[in-house]
Amino acid sequence: MIILSNRQRTRRVDTKALRALAVAVLGDLGLDAEVGIHLVSAREMAKVNWDFLRHEGSTDVITFDHGSTAERLHGELFISVTDAVAQAEEFGTTWDEELARYVIHGLLHLRGYDDLEPAQRRVMKRQENRLVRKFAAEHPLARPVGRRDRGAR
Repeated sequence: MIILSNRQRTRRVDTKALRALAVAVLGDLGLDAEVGIHLVSAREMAKVNWDFLRHEGSTDVITFDHGSTAERLHGELFISVTDAVAQAEEFGTTWDEELARYVIHGLLHLRGYDDLEPAQRRVMKRQENRLVRKFAAEHPLARPVGRRDRGAR
C-alpha cells in the first residue's frame, strides 16, 4: 500500500504517475510495502529535518523506517518539491525526474541501502541509477534528461 500526500504548491505533481512508479519499483525489488510518501515544501521539510534529525534547512528526501523487514517495507518518505526544482537546475535534469529519483532513493533506504560511507553510497547509487533507467520508458517521471553524472551526489 502506497499512500501519497501532496502538501506543497511549488509544482503540480502527477501523483498517480508517482504512485505507479513506486509500485513498479517495489515490484522490481520483490517487496510488499506500507509506505507513506509526503510531498512537501522546503519550509515543511526544514521543520521535519530539524524536529527529527536536528539538521538545519531543507533537504531533498528524508526517509523514516518504521520497521521494514526483508520482505516488507514499512516507512515514510518526505520529499521536498522545492529542492527537486533547485536540484534539477543544478544537475541539468527536470524537477519531475528528481522526484522520481527521490522516491527510488527513499525506497532503497527502506530496503536497507545506505549512503553514509563512500563504498555504500556507490552501491546505492548504482542501484538507484539502474532503477531510474529501467523505468524511464514506462514511467515518464523517471525519464532521464540529465547531462551530468549523478554518482557523486
